Amino acid sequence: MGDVEFEIERTVAAPIGEVFARLADIEGHNAWVLGRGSILRGTRQTSPGPVVVGTTYEDRTRMGTMPGEIAELDAPNRVVYHWWDRSSSGRTRMEGWPGYTLEAVGEGATLVRHDVRLRANGIRALGTPVLRIIAHRERTATMDALVRSFA
Repeated sequence: MGDVEFEIERTVAAPIGEVFARLADIEGHNAWVLGRGSILRGTRQTSPGPVVVGTTYEDRTRMGTMPGEIAELDAPNRVVYHWWDRSSSGRTRMEGWPGYTLEAVGEGATLVRHDVRLRANGIRALGTPVLRIIAHRERTATMDALVRSFA
């Protein structure tokens, strides 16, 4: 297995509740994440109802479509997504757990700690150093887009 873990922090000029709502709104990501630096081409919620632990979604990326689910949800402080890429035989090739921990700082500002954990299995584990670079670039683009979305 090839594991990648890192954290990125940004301060967002918005109240914690608004930042959390934006991060937890799966289809809302289409309005602010897409663009330069992101491999994401679109996302959609695939289970009905409000976003709760277990809510499912699909991300369309440059590398294909990947399913996922909400793994953790503790409003307004924490949300963790879990996505995976499986082979046609059902073996998990890659999976990731991008999480966000929010903390109110000052008046109308939120510190967002974005922790990332990725796992590459089988032959893909050999590409872990490259995966780290791609993931860091992608997650940095996401955090910068989040900051800009409140500007």
